[in-house]
Amino acid sequence: MIRKWCGVKSSLQREANHRKEVMNFQSSRRRGEDGVAMVINFLLSNARLVLGVGGAALLGIATLAVKRLIERAGRAAEDEKVEQKMVESWEELSLVSASPTLIRKGIQGVVRKHASKATKQQKADLCQNLQVSSPDVLPKPEAKSKRQQLCVLTLQERLQQYYSSRVVLAPHEVKRAQCLALDICTEIQGFLHSRHPDMPLGEMNLGGSLLDDLQVVSADHACLLVPLQLEPSLWRLIPGEETLLTHPLHWMVRRVNLEYFPRGRSYWDRYLVGGYLSAEAVVNMFSKAVMETVNWPSISGTLDCLVRPILGGPDLRLEIRPESGTESSDQPLFISMLPVLREGDVVLTAQPELTSPWVNAWHLSLYPWETQRLTQLDATDDGCRRLTLKVLKAVCKLSPPLRHLKTAPLANLILHLSDSENDWSKNSLDVRFQQCINELIGHLEQQALHSYFKPAVNLLSDLSEDQVDQMGFMLYCAVSDPEILLI
Repeated sequence: MIRKWCGVKSSLQREANHRKEVMNFQSSRRRGEDGVAMVINFLLSNARLVLGVGGAALLGIATLAVKRLIERAGRAAEDEKVEQKMVESWEELSLVSASPTLIRKGIQGVVRKHASKATKQQKADLCQNLQVSSPDVLPKPEAKSKRQQLCVLTLQERLQQYYSSRVVLAPHEVKRAQCLALDICTEIQGFLHSRHPDMPLGEMNLGGSLLDDLQVVSADHACLLVPLQLEPSLWRLIPGEETLLTHPLHWMVRRVNLEYFPRGRSYWDRYLVGGYLSAEAVVNMFSKAVMETVNWPSISGTLDCLVRPILGGPDLRLEIRPESGTESSDQPLFISMLPVLREGDVVLTAQPELTSPWVNAWHLSLYPWETQRLTQLDATDDGCRRLTLKVLKAVCKLSPPLRHLKTAPLANLILHLSDSENDWSKNSLDVRFQQCINELIGHLEQQALHSYFKPAVNLLSDLSEDQVDQMGFMLYCAVSDPEILLI
């Protein structure tokens, strides 16, 4: 009886020990899984903490590495410890803990690798699609060689192809836009002369990128300059640094000699606010006198197109759509009226959207200085600065992550680069293009690109952190393969 009881007891003890081992194994496995989850949460939180210029790239690399960590942990055999796999993954994730300044040394290489693979695969798919023709008709040897050549173009050739196919505007498209803008200009000027004959205005003219041959992709906007004529003895233009605003681009126009020439002697006295000519008051006046008063349906019938003002915004804009049935019926043209003041080489514009909330401030336009300087430099050495600027403008306009980069930062980037680089020949377009990408990444990391003519002005100050992150990721990928910007 005792032997039987001892046998039963030993059997029960063995079963209890077995259950204890199973529970220990399961608990250790749970602890391993919990450790993996903690590592994942820690990595992702750290990736968010180091979001900077290359924040998007960091988060993407962290996600890929964490995915590998999970796969390794899932494939781990029962006799291998989870800690060993975690150590291997931590070595791979050491890049994630780097600061944003180390991105270009570490993560940049990883981003390049993945971007290069994606682009090569895309090129391979393109070559395959080009080589596959109709099943009944075989391609000719000459045609096949041409298709293959499309896949092995150098960056210089690819940039030239991109410029001719995507950047440059067709002459008939430019002529159409210019003719429409000049017709609108004639109608508006005639209306103002008839309704406000005492308003001292200069001759309205066309300005901006459409006139300077710097518009890219499509001729979709134009600018009408409306010069205001001021009496030199009654008005003084005050530089932004000398005003209470202390902003280099925010100038003011003061009414002077009031003791000898009281208010009312100048037509523009009626738009004074606190002793200064108000840019906002001038814009509101033109909005009521032109945008809300002109008989636009009559002008639409005269020009054989639909012309309508865009009301409610801070600027003076018109939308022009050709009649339905024409080739460009779906391509609108936007024309902006821009009141300007000129004194020597200084051009002040009334743009409340740029000078808000200061109603008296006028915006100092650096655009004439920048375009003139680029033209002078290219004329000196037959360079490709303007060509590079147009390519960069098209890339930013056609790439959603880069659309917030306007003309001013790109033009000033090239001007700064011209001080250190002498070779701007047409054959160096690819080198200058890649250099502009690298320089732009550096400015985005610092979130500062200073104006060439006004160093106190930061041309990237209006960009948000998310926009900088998106641009940084896109440009980091383009460092290893610039052609991803030319798709």
